[in-house]
Amino acid sequence: MDIENTAIGVIQDLQELAIQTSDEKGAQRVAWTPVWDKAEEWFKTKMIAEGAEISVDSAHNIWAKFSGESEEAIIIGSHLDSVPNGGWLDGALGVVAGMGIGKRYGMHGVKPKKTIYIVCWADEEGARFGQSCMGSAAVSGTFTAEQAKCLKDNEGIEFQEALQPYQLKAENFSMARREFLAKPIQAYLELHIEQAPVLENAGKSVACVYGVAGCYRQYITFKGQQAHSGSPITMRQDAFLAAAEASLAFRDIGIRHQAYCTVGKVTVHPDVVTIFPGLCTISLDQRAIEGDVLEQIVIEAKQAAEQAAKDNKVTVSFETIWQTPPTIFDKSLKALCQKAVTEETGEDTTMYSGPLHDAVEISKVVPSIMMFAMSVKGLSHCMEEDTPIPVLKQAIRAFLRLTDHVLKK
Repeated sequence: MDIENTAIGVIQDLQELAIQTSDEKGAQRVAWTPVWDKAEEWFKTKMIAEGAEISVDSAHNIWAKFSGESEEAIIIGSHLDSVPNGGWLDGALGVVAGMGIGKRYGMHGVKPKKTIYIVCWADEEGARFGQSCMGSAAVSGTFTAEQAKCLKDNEGIEFQEALQPYQLKAENFSMARREFLAKPIQAYLELHIEQAPVLENAGKSVACVYGVAGCYRQYITFKGQQAHSGSPITMRQDAFLAAAEASLAFRDIGIRHQAYCTVGKVTVHPDVVTIFPGLCTISLDQRAIEGDVLEQIVIEAKQAAEQAAKDNKVTVSFETIWQTPPTIFDKSLKALCQKAVTEETGEDTTMYSGPLHDAVEISKVVPSIMMFAMSVKGLSHCMEEDTPIPVLKQAIRAFLRLTDHVLKK
């Protein structure tokens, strides 16, 4: 099957998956739910029809194996789960592109030079239990049984209970790492939508992704003294105003360092119209592709929060939630990815990713690389998420070129 027809087939499969797993509000493939199960069964049925050998590891990552002339293998994949009311491409693009590559071999009777695994990583989004990249992190060893046993969803259902229909046990998730390392894998390739407007604003359709920004996430709590809203503003100990001033300072820090600073959650107490808050907690998510820049913006954010607290006569405290260093992908795979993008588009477009992806976890155990397709308006995690079909086809063709280059390596 040639590259053009493969790309057309991938888009048709993406559209079919969307019809089967979406409603009027968008994609509903939340991990550990019946709709996600339906998507995974769809994947397995399609791959079995192409002659793939299906297996499921101890972390519920689903593998479709196409044996090659050599046992040396490459992996192509992403995730099929979505956020509630999500888009039709996030995660699914990488898996279905892999399915298209499987179809180029499979029942066509042409063995690839190397063995190919198409993988659906389990629960990348963390939409139900709050743990992102669960399946790939189990493979990398960063998601442990102890963490798994502590997870609960919004209804109070424990993760272990949710695993029962899958005949899985949280304490066995760590076995996925040993199962992965037993495979002679040389490379991991992932195609994904950008989830930001950088490519669209630059007039580009496809990019080689050389790395993923590191992240430092924390809660910052300002504590003052609540009182009546009739009190003079200059005489208040208003926790919310301190948080608001700090938030504006965070934005300036991000712009100054060409990094990311996001306040996504704000809670105040008491939450009453006629009272200014004595307590305000905000989240702060900071990201940068350079480790020293990430360290610097975290320091500057702390200083800005302390200054805002002082100016508003309140106190401030900090609680780290989670952190991960920047990831730089394999240099040789980057060169092949740049070559594929240039061959397809005529331009060497390279960028890094702000959002986290499964490739970050897998890069800890095997050389990895990513490729991005442009996102319209940078929208993702919503039903409006989209990439024009001509752009989507071009991205898939570029990714197929990359796969061919890696198979010949």
